[in-house]
Formats: sequence, C-alpha cells, structure tokens
Amino acid sequence: MISFIVPAYNEEAWVGRCLDAIREAAEATGESYEVIVADDASSDGTSAIAQQHGARGIRVELRQIAATRNAGAREAGGDVFFFVDADTLVNPRVVRSALQTIREGAMGGGCVPRFEGKLPLWWKAVYPFFVAGARCIRQPGGSCLFCTRAAFEAVGGFSEAHYAAEEAVFVSALKRHGRFVVLRDRVVTSGRNLRAHSFWTIARVLIRGALRGPDAYRDRRGLDIWYRPRRERAHE
Repeated sequence: MISFIVPAYNEEAWVGRCLDAIREAAEATGESYEVIVADDASSDGTSAIAQQHGARGIRVELRQIAATRNAGAREAGGDVFFFVDADTLVNPRVVRSALQTIREGAMGGGCVPRFEGKLPLWWKAVYPFFVAGARCIRQPGGSCLFCTRAAFEAVGGFSEAHYAAEEAVFVSALKRHGRFVVLRDRVVTSGRNLRAHSFWTIARVLIRGALRGPDAYRDRRGLDIWYRPRRERAHE
C-alpha cells in the first residue's frame, strides 16, 4: 500500500486541490493507498477540507515541519511513503515513475517542483540554474519526496533538530543507505512565497544555509517565510 503524508498548517487555499491531485494520481496506478493529513495547529478550514476530501486527519501542535511529517508517518500503514506538501500537486506520471524506481531498487527519490502563478523576474532568471543544481547534487527540495518504509525507518525519519532544510538532511541520509533518484517528471507547487517576499528576504535565508549548511536552521528565528507565512486567499 502507498501512504501519502501531507503536512499542513493553515492550507485551506491549497489542501483540497492537493488531495484531489493525490487521489487522481493514486487511482491511476491501481495500487491501494491511503492519505493522511497531519494538521499542525491550523486555525483555518484545513482540517474540515481534508475530511471532505476523504483524507484521514491527525491533529498535532508542533509547529515544525519535520516533526509533523514524522507524526504522519507514524500513522501510516503503507510500504511506500510519499511526503507531499499541502501546496503541491502531484500527477499520475510522478507516482508511476516513483513506484517504478522503487521496484528497480531505489530507496527513495523526489521531484524538482515547477512553481505556479505569476513569479518575479529574478526567479524566472534563476529557475533554470535551480533545476540544474537540484539534479546535479540530487537535492530536489521537500515539496514531493518518496521512500520505502524500510528506508524511512533506517534513517530515523526527518531530523526534528532542524526547523528548515530538514528535507536536505533526510535526503542525504537516504543516499547513505542506497540509491536516491530525482525524477525527470515534475510536480507543481505554490509560488506564493516568491510573490510574498523580496529577493533580499529570500536571499538572506538561503545565504545562511549556504554558509553553514543545514545546521544553520537548528533555530526557528529568522525563518518567518515558513513559520509565519503570508497566505493567499482560498480558491473557490
């Protein structure tokens, strides 16, 4: 069985579309599946929307993405885990490709995202280099990652010592245990943070990681773009 694990915090604008995309992609494979939404202290309609779309919801009060993902995984019954951010849309090709790579012996993998909506010019210029870099170092980001249950347990899940870049730590750990694949197929994810924050705000956060690595994010301070995000209105 496939377990789709969706961490969410105040995601009423996206979570319904995310779950619809998961259902369509999962049903196209013909495999049995479950969808778990780990609702991390949402104060909006996230939980109700998840229930309306047939997901199994769990409530946590952690305000940390790594811990929320791990909480969802503890509830999961599948042999393959997909971690899909609540503002991300998977598709049948991605899920089929992921399952095929696992059947061929990979421990896990991920997708480089394509960002939706109107995007700033600086990001349009940077994006091709972002894609090339992600593929070169096999660090696709955290919007859509997958792995076997055995691999997840072997690496101890996501590092709860990190408030950001936890997906990079997780991917690095998976690589030490076996083959990790970055799929050619892409998912679509929200471009809202790129719209909501200036180049310099985002650059400061990224430079912090470039200088010190993932351990630069062992403190929540300065990470408001993720922990105090500016939300767009829900789609009708």
